[in-house]
Amino acid sequence: MQANNLIEEQLNKFNEQLGLHCKADVLAYAGSLLVGADEFIRDGVDSIQQKKERLVFVLETGGGYIEVVERIVNTLRHNYKEVDFIVPNYAMSAGTVLVMSGDAIYMDYFSVLGPIDPQIPRRDKLQVPALGYLIQYERLLKKSAEGSLTTGEMAILLRFDQAELYSIEQSRELSIALLKDWLVRYKFKNWIVTETRKRKVTLKMRTARAATVGKKLNDTSLWHAHSRNISMDVLRKDLNLKIEDFGEDAELSKTIRSYHRLLVDYMQKLGYSGFLHIQGKHVPIS
Repeated sequence: MQANNLIEEQLNKFNEQLGLHCKADVLAYAGSLLVGADEFIRDGVDSIQQKKERLVFVLETGGGYIEVVERIVNTLRHNYKEVDFIVPNYAMSAGTVLVMSGDAIYMDYFSVLGPIDPQIPRRDKLQVPALGYLIQYERLLKKSAEGSLTTGEMAILLRFDQAELYSIEQSRELSIALLKDWLVRYKFKNWIVTETRKRKVTLKMRTARAATVGKKLNDTSLWHAHSRNISMDVLRKDLNLKIEDFGEDAELSKTIRSYHRLLVDYMQKLGYSGFLHIQGKHVPIS
């Protein structure tokens, strides 16, 4: 118990240091974005007294449900004028959509995001990557139309649930729509002139850029895998996104790394699948 108290004191210290450096409230979350995560995050935000205008959200997640992400973003924006995301390690799938709702995104050379492939619940599994499921169905349909479908593949094709496929399509469309909306409203709001030609940036230009980002992040032929790592350099060069490199500030990098490492280690020590921390309070998630 004493050891745990010391760890929690250190977590509070790192949280305070990061908050002072960023002039913001700090919330850290490690875990899946499944049903219930939105409630934990809401409760965490609600418990912060005398809120500042800015929230820094330290995130590590393998992904989850896009509907949960939408509720999280609504909660954050209800309480804060500015929300920035720090990704010390990874934020995949629906986590990438969540990060794209930020006014700023902080990563370093080690940090990665992932293709937009939110997960859906199934009767026989906890969750499956939505796009992989849909693409397999479309591949089999194409083979059927070409007359090259095998007997085994026909059996697989007939097992697909049409209602479930529709749900997957809707999840995909919602993911792209939300990402486009949030990029235009938050990430691109201060994009006033183009960097090279110094042309005035219009709403139409912001919307077109956001659509391009959404399309590329949703292009499975580009990334090939649900868990493909997309680095800060790729986001900057291939998606033309502005990403802040926290590694350029040695003090900030040390604080972020130490805070994140202790948070994840403590979560694993307690045997929990998720963990939320704010100043003076932590919530283990089983």
